[in-house]
Amino acid sequence: MTASCIDGNGLEKTGFSYTLSLISGKYKMSILYCLMEFEVVRFNEMKRYLRTISFKTLSTALKELESDGLVIRKEYPQIPPKVEYRLSERGQSLIPILDALCTWGEEHRI
Repeated sequence: MTASCIDGNGLEKTGFSYTLSLISGKYKMSILYCLMEFEVVRFNEMKRYLRTISFKTLSTALKELESDGLVIRKEYPQIPPKVEYRLSERGQSLIPILDALCTWGEEHRI
C-alpha cells in the first residue's frame, strides 16, 4: 500500500487530483489508450476506433490533451489536410498507469 498524498490542504491540492484533471472526461483515457496501442493515429482513424464519440467531442478532447502536453499533433501541408496524433514523452509516462487499469479490468471483470 502506498502512502496517502492527502495532507492538510485537502484532496484538491494533491498529485492525484492533478492527474485526474488531465485525464478526466468520458473519452480522454480512451484516446490516450488508443495512442498507446497504435502509436500514431489520424483523426478519422481515432473516430473509428472510439465509435461513439462525436467529431466535436473528439476534436475538443484532443485539443485539451495537446494543451496539457500529453499528445503531439502533427499537421502536414497537403490537400486534403493530413493530421496525425501521438503521445508526447509526458503522455508516454502514463502508459504504466493505463496498462495497470487494463490489467485490473481484465482480472476483475464480472
